[in-house]
Amino acid sequence: MPVVVLGVTGCIGAYKACEVLRELQRREADVHVVMTAAATRFVTPMTFEALSRHPVFHDQWELGRNGDIRHISIADEADLLLVAPATANILGKFARGIADDALSTLYTATRAPVVVAPAMNVNMLDHPAVRENLAILRSRGVGVVEPGSGYLACGWLGKGRLAEVGEIVEAAMSVLARRRDLGDETVLVTAGPTVEDIDPVRFVSNRSSGKMGYRLAEAARDRGAKVILVSGPTSLPAPHGVEVVNVRSAQDMQRAVADRVGPATVVIAAAAVSDYRPAGASASKIKKTDGPVALDLVRTPDILKGLGLAKGARLLVGFAAESEDLVGNARKKLEAKNLDLVVANDVTEPGAGFGGDTNAVVLLRRDGGRVDVPLASKREVAERILDEVRALRSAGGA
Repeated sequence: MPVVVLGVTGCIGAYKACEVLRELQRREADVHVVMTAAATRFVTPMTFEALSRHPVFHDQWELGRNGDIRHISIADEADLLLVAPATANILGKFARGIADDALSTLYTATRAPVVVAPAMNVNMLDHPAVRENLAILRSRGVGVVEPGSGYLACGWLGKGRLAEVGEIVEAAMSVLARRRDLGDETVLVTAGPTVEDIDPVRFVSNRSSGKMGYRLAEAARDRGAKVILVSGPTSLPAPHGVEVVNVRSAQDMQRAVADRVGPATVVIAAAAVSDYRPAGASASKIKKTDGPVALDLVRTPDILKGLGLAKGARLLVGFAAESEDLVGNARKKLEAKNLDLVVANDVTEPGAGFGGDTNAVVLLRRDGGRVDVPLASKREVAERILDEVRALRSAGGA
């Protein structure tokens, strides 16, 4: 029976949390409730205790029955932290790491997946600080159940009302279904650009930030996989609990992948590997002259093609960053590289190019299947990619 910690904050929508609790119980979840002080002004802790049959945690200074520190013990037991409703205040605390009450302290202590269902006035929801905090949470993998539109408690008309109970519960159950579903897999992810030196000062590279690959590594880790991340140069912090191998050039990446691919059951090649490198890097800085300078380029190793030729039983996922004929070019790559799944994105589309925190992709399977993923955070896109990996594995695809 999964353990769901239901966070309730101070909002008129708090009464709906009682319905969320009962519906989760109907789905055979064991629900524990954590309330902010403001939430207790809308619904009493006694109501949630009667419904959940567990003591309600609302005082961070309160010890458990056996003297345990409750924000730690509950955080450790949770399979999911669901906050419904989530006010602007709690979203800000979660995003900025402020831990000054029972719920925010528990959030910083848990390693369980988190889903929030925001509810607030339409202007509050549209405030730059709130939008920024939601973007931060999404980038960390927090699921967001979008609020609905209609008449709000303040009398205004617009977006901001708490999502319907069924929608919130379905989002929670979807996350629970993912927990540890990749526990039998070893996933090797390549990420970032490669850098091909011209001389000690200059190099040839591309605009990849590595964010998509890093989000994939984090999502696979959170779903129970053993993860190996082979990364070109990025400014991103190394994901906790992931084996990280830092490389510089395409040749470095090829060697690192070859050395570590043996135990991998899934390979996700998200790196933007330079297609060409200078024929010979100068040992000293090339001096500026009045005339033109010619740079001879030669092909770098095709890492993905090599993986496809020796794929065996492992699943192989590639990326196709295109600027025209997105699906046609991606399908050609799928066939040419012997992929099971290709992730295609149009780098000319706003929000879907290199460097950003969002992406919009089309997932194309070898069997002809297609899934369109609209613009979303790269962590959300990573989860959708891994959903397809899981579906292929369940179907016996390789």
